[in-house]
Amino acid sequence: MSEVPDDLIYTKEHEWIRVTNNGIIIGITDYAQNALTDVVWVELPEIGEDVEMMESFASVESVKSVSEIYAPISGQVLTANENLEDAPEMINTDPYGNGWICRMSIANSEELTTHLDAAGYTALLGE
Repeated sequence: MSEVPDDLIYTKEHEWIRVTNNGIIIGITDYAQNALTDVVWVELPEIGEDVEMMESFASVESVKSVSEIYAPISGQVLTANENLEDAPEMINTDPYGNGWICRMSIANSEELTTHLDAAGYTALLGE
């Protein structure tokens, strides 16, 4: 059974969103990292890049496949987790903590309401 923290927002594409005072933090869910298996490389989004909701802006490569990461909302990439360049396995070992991918500003907070809460995401997974 996948870990699904109650305090996060989830996309149907398996990204998680943590809302903060100055934007959001984004990562991939425990379910996604488990499906990918061992993450070996992360292409981080470009800092300062303006992205539209559900635009592909990063990717994660595992021993099985490459998966696109989609911006869950429109905004600007503020920072990227450069620790993943040397230790991409943090996505596997700590997907909701040190395995975060980037921080973004929020261009339209209404876009957050189009995603799932923990119960909705758990139902999507069928667990």
